[in-house]
Amino acid sequence: MKTISINNKKLAYTVHGSGAPVMLLHGFAEDHEVWANQVAVLEKNYTVIIPDLPGSGGSDKLDEISMETMAETVKSILENEKIGQAVVIGHSMGGYIALAFAEKYPQFLKGLGLFHSTAFPDTEEKKETRRKGIEFIKKNGAYLFIKQTTPNLFTENYKLKNSDKVVTFIEHLKDFEAESLIAYYYAMIARPDRTLVLKNFSKPVLLIIGKNDIAVPYKDSLALSHLSSTTYVTILEHSAHMGMMEEISKSNEALESYLQGIFK
Repeated sequence: MKTISINNKKLAYTVHGSGAPVMLLHGFAEDHEVWANQVAVLEKNYTVIIPDLPGSGGSDKLDEISMETMAETVKSILENEKIGQAVVIGHSMGGYIALAFAEKYPQFLKGLGLFHSTAFPDTEEKKETRRKGIEFIKKNGAYLFIKQTTPNLFTENYKLKNSDKVVTFIEHLKDFEAESLIAYYYAMIARPDRTLVLKNFSKPVLLIIGKNDIAVPYKDSLALSHLSSTTYVTILEHSAHMGMMEEISKSNEALESYLQGIFK
């Protein structure tokens, strides 16, 4: 892993392959490893950069965690790698960060992707769910929270057939710090509506949508598909919120098709 320092905080990231630059941003309670199945394919034709977002994996938590401060770390990595423009694709919370980055630094983007993510703000109901999550984490810690909530991100069928993979995924995250998860939750609650960012974004947008996603509902994701002038949409019929694991081939095909369209 590579590391850079931002305000005396360590930010870790991996770089794979060579070619046109693509950055993949992981979601809440994840780290760079969530993209392992995508790296194996994309690194053959692209330079794939994957940060551990601040407070995740090998990266220190920032003093202030918001979508905007985490977007600044994206810029710092691109500058450190001397990359003028890249495609940035974010999963879930990573998509919120990609949108914050697109709002402030559209000139750095060749394309923008939302993988099980949305430009809509939290509903009041969603905010309340996150607040309950914060209270649970404060009381029970991060590991028990991840152990209880992560299985809900997969379809029942996937869990039935791949229970070992779900357990391995959860165990990999057992050292997550409660403070980071709580900070992410507050940051997600506070994030604004960024549908205008998609409307104003002049480059192609990628939407990968899980038909059975309860974290980012299918109908809400579809409502984003008409906002941009050019949108690539893939619906993963057999996925909930973790399509990069649930439907690996279809996810990779969607990413490759989009990137080929960008870098043709």
